Order: sequence, then C-alpha cells, then structure tokens
Amino acid sequence: MLKLRLVYLFLLSFVFVLSATAQKKDSLKIDTNLLNNYRIEPHKNALPFRLRPLQVREELIPVTLLDYKVSYWHKSIVFGLNFSQSAFSSNYSAGGVNAVALGSNFEYKAEYNKAPFSYATDLNLLYGISKNKGQGSRKTNDRIFFDNKVASQLSKHWFFFGSLTFESQFDKGFNYVAVDDGPPTTPVLISNFMSPGYLTESVGFEFKPVKYFDLRFGTGTARQTFVLDTTIYHNQPSNYGVAIHHTFKNDLALQVVAAIDKDLMTNIHINARYSLFIPYQQSLAYISHRVDAVLAAKVNRMIAVTVNGTFLYDKNTSSRVQGTEGLALGVLYKFP
Repeated sequence: MLKLRLVYLFLLSFVFVLSATAQKKDSLKIDTNLLNNYRIEPHKNALPFRLRPLQVREELIPVTLLDYKVSYWHKSIVFGLNFSQSAFSSNYSAGGVNAVALGSNFEYKAEYNKAPFSYATDLNLLYGISKNKGQGSRKTNDRIFFDNKVASQLSKHWFFFGSLTFESQFDKGFNYVAVDDGPPTTPVLISNFMSPGYLTESVGFEFKPVKYFDLRFGTGTARQTFVLDTTIYHNQPSNYGVAIHHTFKNDLALQVVAAIDKDLMTNIHINARYSLFIPYQQSLAYISHRVDAVLAAKVNRMIAVTVNGTFLYDKNTSSRVQGTEGLALGVLYKFP
C-alpha cells in the first residue's frame, strides 16, 4: 500500500514538471522584425564559372555537298477520250438511229527556258469517228499539228524567233453527196494524209507580255503546200492551191500568230490559237484566217466537259467560211 502511494506521488510530480515547462516556452516573446531582416546568404559555388560572349560566325558550305539540280525544262501531257452511244428499239415511236461515237485528243508541250535562249514545242493530235446504223463509219475530227520555236530575248517582252510548223491529217476525208435525190450517202474523197499537208518556216519578232499569251510577227515566212494523193484532183477543183499535175507549192508571206493558254477559273481552261497568213505574191483575197480553240471544264480530276471549235477562211480550199464544233463529256487527264 505504501509502495502504491509512492508511485502515484512520482507520477503526479512528473506531470507537474511537464506543465510548468510548457507554460515557460509559450510565454517566450520573439521579435518578428529580426526574422524579416534576416537574410540567408547563398553558398558560393566551389567550382569556378566563366561567362563568355555568344559569337555568330558565317560558315561557307560547298555547293557540291547539297547535290541540287536545276532543270530548265517544263513539260506537260494532256490526254482526252470521249465516248457516246445511243440505241433504239425497232418499234420506238419517236424514231432514231443506233449510233456510236469515239473522240480522242493528245497534247504534248515542252519548254526550255534559260535566258536569253528559249525553245518550245507543241504537239496536238485530234481524231474522232462515229458510226450510225445504215451509214457506216464517218470521221468527225482529224488533225495533226506540230509546232517548234526557238527564240532569243531582246528585251523584257520582245524576242527574235524562228519556227517550224507542220500540219496535216491522219486519215482520208470524204464529202457525202446525194444520188437520185436521195440522202447524202455516196462518199467522195476530198483529202488524205499530206493532201493537203503544210510545212511553214518563219522568222521574225515575238511579243510576250505575260506567261500565258504570246504574239508572233513572222516577217519572213515560207509555206509549202503538199498534195501527194493525186486521186483527189477531180474531186477538189482548187486542189488546195497546188496546180493540177503538181504535188507541191511554195508561198512567201507575212504571218501573224496569237496564242493563249490560260486557266480562266479554277476548273476552266482555254487554249486558243489564231493564225493570219498574208501571201506576198497573191492578191488580198487570198489572205487566210484560222482559229482553233479548246475550252475544258473539269468536273473532277478525271472527268471534263470539252468544247472545241475551228474557224477557217482560205480561198485555196473554199470560197466560203468553214467551221466545225464539238461538245463532249469524257476523260481528260493532265500530268504532271
């Protein structure tokens, strides 16, 4: 019992001592101004550190290491194919004739331009055929056009040029006449390959204010007309200006050529060429005009609507104005 009392007394004394110590610590006053004014000095880096100014220096790299190649050529190819077909039953009340038509065009352009010298070539091939029931096949379009030009720059927009142009057709051409007051179904041969055929050499000056338009003045121009198929003589009285029993004729003339090749809108493109031929050795009545134009409207990357037309006045081929027009929907692809 005595021992238990001593233990209680010892615990009570220990609690009293702890309480007194806590009250003593809480009663201490600390000056906060000393804490605000106290500054911690950073430790110095043991390793030395030296700041150097930034220097930018030009380094010349040899061009051979870049392996760049400059091409002065610009090339493009356009290919078009149009197909149409119609069919009718034998008892169709409105009537009609079964028909199939196919048209194609191919155009290749290449241009080399390294000032002051330039070279351009343009190859344009057209051919179309249709077949109606009971009439056989008939040609709807046929042309070969190949133009080459070299030029040397004289000023910003003027060039001195020389050109060589070839024009003809692929296949025989017929005119259909009526017999005994019937429909015009009898074919009469009026043209063929190199009948006629034209080879034109020209030198002069070219004006090119913008990239898509150029105007040529061929002050010295010579044109050779060929009619190699002599079987068309009795069917073509003018014989394309070539004398009967001859296959060749040469003309000296002034030639003016204007060409435009431009995107009118995002999906609409026009390519047109006008040629004026003024012979020196004949009267003004023999001045010839020719316009060839193609308007293409692309539906998407592969499908396009194409309108092409030709206007021609040449007294050596006809005393009246000649013309042709075609509207087609088909594949038109250009690359690159």
